[in-house]
Amino acid sequence: MVLQDRSQLASANRIVVKVGSSSISGENEPQLDLLVDSIAASMKRGVEVILVSSGAIATGMPLLGITTKPEDLATSQALASVGQSRLIARYQQSLERYGLIAGQILLTSGDLDGAETRANAGLAMNRLVELGVLPIVNENDTVATQEIRFGDNDRLAALVAVLANADALVLLSDIDALYDMPPARAGAKALDVIAADADLSLIEVEGTSTGVGTGGAITKLGAARVATDAGVCVLLTSAANVAKALNGEHVGTWFSASAS
Repeated sequence: MVLQDRSQLASANRIVVKVGSSSISGENEPQLDLLVDSIAASMKRGVEVILVSSGAIATGMPLLGITTKPEDLATSQALASVGQSRLIARYQQSLERYGLIAGQILLTSGDLDGAETRANAGLAMNRLVELGVLPIVNENDTVATQEIRFGDNDRLAALVAVLANADALVLLSDIDALYDMPPARAGAKALDVIAADADLSLIEVEGTSTGVGTGGAITKLGAARVATDAGVCVLLTSAANVAKALNGEHVGTWFSASAS
């Protein structure tokens, strides 16, 4: 079904939640438990949740004594290899407070381009949800190439939301909403609702300013368009607002979905 507004997130059938690296790593690492608290509360209400989580490379960096995000592909792949298992372990440790189990799904863009692999990914996510497991999806950065250098999990999250027939996609970042211009600029105003047919090119945005993320408002706008064009509503807000967002409170920016 197409949700009419963000208040319906609390009673949606299925939602996809995406969180960025900078929101759960470094000084923001404690937010991972808060994210799990909110997801567990939604699942207890009967909402089916799929989590798309960045953070493998960011998690691997301190483990290997690397302080700045590498530019070469091989080091990025090595960091992802080391960090992904630790990231999932952190999620599982947090989920165990609620008796929940995490299921890891690693994908590349090629997996979602091919009809057979895309269908298999969808079947896996559906079965995990049926079994009461929280699917945690991430790009398979250890073998991916273009995703590490240019991509971000925002687009992956949108494709997962469409594949999983989700009612909504919740994009969590460090910013509380989408602004009509970079929020650090004087006079920037938060946008409350974006209509399905809105011209997103009129919004002045920029990329990420963090040392671990790869996206920013640009990739989130692109992801919102992919999702809403397929009938999936989108809420964009900060990871700090996740509890309010999943409770259906009035936070962030709501992207209405196309009814077609």
